[in-house]
Amino acid sequence: MIYNPTAGSEAMKRSVADILNIMEEAGFESSAFQTTPAPLSAQHEATRVAQDGYALVVAAGGDGTINEVVNGIAGLKHRPRMAIIPAGTTNDYARALKIPREDPVEAAKVILKGKTLKMDIGKANDKYFMNIAGGGFFTELTYDVPSEFKSIFGYFAYLIKGAEMLPRINSVPMQLKYDDGEYDGEASMFLLGMTNSVGGFEQLVPDAYFGDGKFSLIVVKTANMGDLLQLMARVLNGGRHVNDPRIIYTKTQHLSVKTPSSQEPLKINLDGEYGGDTPVDFVNLRQHIEMYANVDAIPKKALVDDSVQVGKTPALTNEKDSE
Repeated sequence: MIYNPTAGSEAMKRSVADILNIMEEAGFESSAFQTTPAPLSAQHEATRVAQDGYALVVAAGGDGTINEVVNGIAGLKHRPRMAIIPAGTTNDYARALKIPREDPVEAAKVILKGKTLKMDIGKANDKYFMNIAGGGFFTELTYDVPSEFKSIFGYFAYLIKGAEMLPRINSVPMQLKYDDGEYDGEASMFLLGMTNSVGGFEQLVPDAYFGDGKFSLIVVKTANMGDLLQLMARVLNGGRHVNDPRIIYTKTQHLSVKTPSSQEPLKINLDGEYGGDTPVDFVNLRQHIEMYANVDAIPKKALVDDSVQVGKTPALTNEKDSE
């Protein structure tokens, strides 16, 4: 288990022993690593244990910690399975996988159910993400909010920051190429969703499928405040925004994003963290990492048949064994 001791008002610290006991009950010889302030602490540890042949890596913390663990193993030939213990502010990925978000110990018990999903992983140039990528208005929101502010105010911190950004709404020229077309024009933002949970909204990507190898691409072409409020109302009213002419909504395995040479590059958001600037090429790596999930609670219509795994043993062949 790789855990962030400061996540979730330090609830993780109090739960470590109980979670390790659950992992032992599931058949794993378990140990724990507490992340440090050093850059990419969780990512480096995930790489180390994967290369040592560990069968399971449990990422315990917010979406940022989970993203680091994904980046630590996604580039390897042999990748251990993952489990998620949510302890952050929004916990979008855990929400999508129907993992309990209020109690770390209850979240760990999902491992005992023995069901996993082969989840798609996104690649953005040389970085990886598991849930959301984007650029433009509001996509800088998550990494602009200081961590100590999030710890004190939780999700309310994002609302405060969002209100602060409203007067600065604007569109920028974007050059987007995706599987079925391209868009060269003004847009206030683009989003690539991999699950149905984005920023706490479960209707933003109403037809998400886990493990289908496709991103859900949303391009918002308007920056008008009235238009944006209408679009948000459509999101909340059953995901009716997908057919609105003010946006592009499509499925794609690839996306190329550029800005004109006369414009400043776009900052890219990967799972709530700053992920570099444009130009960037996105590709969906189908069913790339196997994740423990509360599969029985996920609507059947969201599951791709060959993504569900049941009752697999913990053994994992590593590179040393295969040699």
